[in-house]
Amino acid sequence: MHRRTALKVPLVLAGGAALTATPRAFAAGAGRWPVERAQGWYRAHRGLVGANFVPFNAVNQLEMFQPQTYDIRRIDAELRMARQIGFNAMRVFLHDLLWTQDRRGFLRRLMQFVTIAARHAIKPLFVFFDSCWDPRPKLGPQGAPVPGVHNSRWVQSPGAERLGDPKYVGVLKEYVTGVLGQFRNDDRVLGWDLWNEPDNPATVYHEVERSDKEDLVAALLPQVFQWAREVDPTQPLTSGVWQGAWADPGKRSTIAGIQLDNSDVITFHSYAKPAEFEGRIAELAPLQRPIVCTEYLARTLGSSVEGILPIAQRLDVGAFNWGLVAGKTQTYLPWDSWDRPDPAPRTWFSDLLGPDGRPYRDDEIRAIRRLTPLVRAK
Repeated sequence: MHRRTALKVPLVLAGGAALTATPRAFAAGAGRWPVERAQGWYRAHRGLVGANFVPFNAVNQLEMFQPQTYDIRRIDAELRMARQIGFNAMRVFLHDLLWTQDRRGFLRRLMQFVTIAARHAIKPLFVFFDSCWDPRPKLGPQGAPVPGVHNSRWVQSPGAERLGDPKYVGVLKEYVTGVLGQFRNDDRVLGWDLWNEPDNPATVYHEVERSDKEDLVAALLPQVFQWAREVDPTQPLTSGVWQGAWADPGKRSTIAGIQLDNSDVITFHSYAKPAEFEGRIAELAPLQRPIVCTEYLARTLGSSVEGILPIAQRLDVGAFNWGLVAGKTQTYLPWDSWDRPDPAPRTWFSDLLGPDGRPYRDDEIRAIRRLTPLVRAK
């Protein structure tokens, strides 16, 4: 059960000092876009359809961007596949350790990635931090996928050890402001997703997960928004809600409140059936801001391309399914493969294409092309 918005938590500042405050109040008045500006941005980007992108030969975000395993040819090929489907955007995960490893090289690779994506008329939505899966990220060679297990090597950012280190907060700020500063005026970049599922408890790693993670993240997330505001990018900031009640501010969790009170554009995750997906949009509509679903597609749970995209189009909501090409993340396997490994499921859970670009289901690709404005306009 998640704590409510009245929770008081220590805020650790970049210099190591601490104070106690209501987390949402910390970022109040920090320069959130007015509704009119957010709506104007969305009018220029209406019809967002894309996927969460990790190339098939990367097991996680570190392997995707580390210099030894960064494969721009494969990335180029897969982004070409995405464009051929009709996608116009990709959600892409970064990591703080990539910054500490080699910031100049990391920024060069990001610039190359953005250039290649633009060549295919695709805009990336970059994700800075992530509370999902393994809390022990390490640089260097990443482990091979665990046979039959969904997303078995994905890692958190910043991870358990660094999340609780007040001396590391300054590094996190440099990472956020450094990347944002590189692209703050670059219209090839769609936007900035500051933290993926910040209150995800990563239960499969309960033995090594921090018991105080939620409190630490609730303290840090407003600071991340504040750091990003200091750079003043021309692209919007967001962090997607994914669980709990959203319609009533008094019933939101502490972290969901921070996310919804600070995001320029509202983003959310839903792996539910179409009726519940539409209900989640209804919860967020009173905020009067553009809405984008940045994660969906769980076929065995009733979240399908054909079921979700028509609703998103009708309600003028952007939509990113999980996964483009099935590969080392193994997200075509179900979540419960952590308990019951299943190397060859009868039905893929997520992902759209095989490594050679062949669709898992032709009907899904036809539905995307039929519903994608860029394709219909040709």
